[in-house]
Amino acid sequence: MTTQDSLSTRAGASAGQSPTLEMVAARAGVSRATVSRVVNASPKVTPEVVELVQSAIAELNYVPNRAARSLASRKTQVIALVVPESTAKVFDDPFFAAVIQGVALYLADTDYTLNLLIASETKSDKTRRYLLGGNVDGALVVSHHSGDHSYTRLGSTLPIVFGGRPINPETAEGHYVDVDNVAGARVATERLVKRGCRSIATIAGPQDMPPGIDRLAGWKQALDAAGLDDSLVEFGDYSPADGAAAMRRLLARNVPIDGLFTYSDQLAAGAYSVIREAGLSIPGDIAVVGYDDDRHAGTVDPPLTTVNQAPAAMGAKMAEIVVRLIDGDEVETATTMPTRLVIRESA
Repeated sequence: MTTQDSLSTRAGASAGQSPTLEMVAARAGVSRATVSRVVNASPKVTPEVVELVQSAIAELNYVPNRAARSLASRKTQVIALVVPESTAKVFDDPFFAAVIQGVALYLADTDYTLNLLIASETKSDKTRRYLLGGNVDGALVVSHHSGDHSYTRLGSTLPIVFGGRPINPETAEGHYVDVDNVAGARVATERLVKRGCRSIATIAGPQDMPPGIDRLAGWKQALDAAGLDDSLVEFGDYSPADGAAAMRRLLARNVPIDGLFTYSDQLAAGAYSVIREAGLSIPGDIAVVGYDDDRHAGTVDPPLTTVNQAPAAMGAKMAEIVVRLIDGDEVETATTMPTRLVIRESA
């Protein structure tokens, strides 16, 4: 390329005009098609030419046109995170915020953009059409309920990763990242047994979702192993109000309770207020263990012993797996993350 060509190319890129593929080609002394091959990582270009083109791209501050690249590669560079819950629940539950943060931080170092879809169960058809309409390269789904099968059949046409095991994983299409909720709940309940608690109640979670089923099972396993009664069960959803209502029902049974395991820290926070209303102390009268290790665990008084399930790490792992699936990698269907009991003053 002549000195005049170089000056013309540099002038064009600096006179208010964004650098183009043609300018990069002129700068590198190659054809437009060759630059396109380098941009799209074609294996048909020699390393020497790749280095030449990349130098030209750097000198001109050329940014490839994403739309054009998408047409060539049939990729959108977008990953959807689907939460089949109400907007109120998504923004009120710290678990969702931590998962979203983990996904976003992982994707920040990739070329993918995160698209958050808050899709209640009644809108699942609309969400399904969007996912299958060529708008995304892959999807992540958290908080999946057993009654909705809109997303479990997408794995054959779209890379999809579930946050938490689908209720029937053998019939679901797709991969999933989960924690061992049975073991986490069992260890939490064993903490109460080791403290000497002999009448241990639970406020269990929704039974249309695997975490709710598994944590109730873990609580029962610990009680069965200790030879203790497992009939002190009430159910809640997620909120402190649910925890308060369930605790009132437990106390209304007029059965002495000296230990409590809750499906979530939010339920535990609600139970705290009712325990105090009854003139009982924590942990003196009732020792309490929660699950999640979210903001409620550190702000209640006394601070809550709870199970940490690292939702941000779960989100990052989900994002990693969906990117690998999009790239065509072989990935194990199930990935299980560890849990950890965090001991504080409540137990």
